[in-house]
Amino acid sequence: MNKRHLPPLNALRIFETAARASSLSAAAGELGITHGAVSRQIKMLEEWLGQPLFTRQGQRNIATEHARAFAAEISAAFDLMGDAAVRFGRTPSTRVIKVNTQTTFAMRWLIPRLPVFHALHPDIEISVATSNSTETKSLPAFDVLIRRDPLERPEWRHFAKRPLFEEKLTLIASPALLSRQPLVDLKDLASQVFVSAHTRVGEWERWLQAAGIADLRPQRFQRFDHYHVALQAIVDGLGVGIGGLPTLAHDLKAGRLVAPCAITVKGSKYAAWIPPDVDKSQTLNHFLDWLEQQTAAE
Repeated sequence: MNKRHLPPLNALRIFETAARASSLSAAAGELGITHGAVSRQIKMLEEWLGQPLFTRQGQRNIATEHARAFAAEISAAFDLMGDAAVRFGRTPSTRVIKVNTQTTFAMRWLIPRLPVFHALHPDIEISVATSNSTETKSLPAFDVLIRRDPLERPEWRHFAKRPLFEEKLTLIASPALLSRQPLVDLKDLASQVFVSAHTRVGEWERWLQAAGIADLRPQRFQRFDHYHVALQAIVDGLGVGIGGLPTLAHDLKAGRLVAPCAITVKGSKYAAWIPPDVDKSQTLNHFLDWLEQQTAAE
């Protein structure tokens, strides 16, 4: 068994506060202890480390550059411990729902709407992890898995499924791009760059077919490995693309993207999957009901 080489944890806690504070007296006030107690703990830690952590400047003791770097890492470690305590503890004030979803859905749909959920349920924390994997055994623990069809897997047959929405695919572009290269007619697309992603094969072809211009060829294609990267390229004005609604509704509302054409085709279906072994708590049901309400409203 590896023996951890750890300094006194109480001394670390007091040192981390003192390194952030403007003085040792300020740290003592924040911690609710005496100036002398702060000094003794810091001296103990300095002896353990074998080097000074504070230097005298006028009437104040100031953390050295080395100490500030050390304190930053200690602070991050405390944050991790605090997060772990919330996730694995049973605190009465905070409840955590662990959601694993694809990157595009998290960035473009879920995260922009989370303030609405937190306003309704301030005591529920939504922990979001992103992955495109369908191999659930390789994923960290989750309460809800959100994926788009046709990614349904046989091993999910015991999961409870809650359908969310079916995308409508349409042409998307940045306002800046269209101001430089207006689309007066669909044939103007021939002068544009078509942005696409390897994870969304065939969407351009289906939309062009529906628009009656299946034989149209762009100035060039710009392909990316993942859809969220392609979307960012479209937002930045690299070219035009095919995007799904309501996934991109927030971007359209914020003016980062525009949909210059009314022609749409059916896209992917999104669903939430709940493993059979998770706690079917009221907290989880609040989140799932909210997901369905949000998608129904759109």
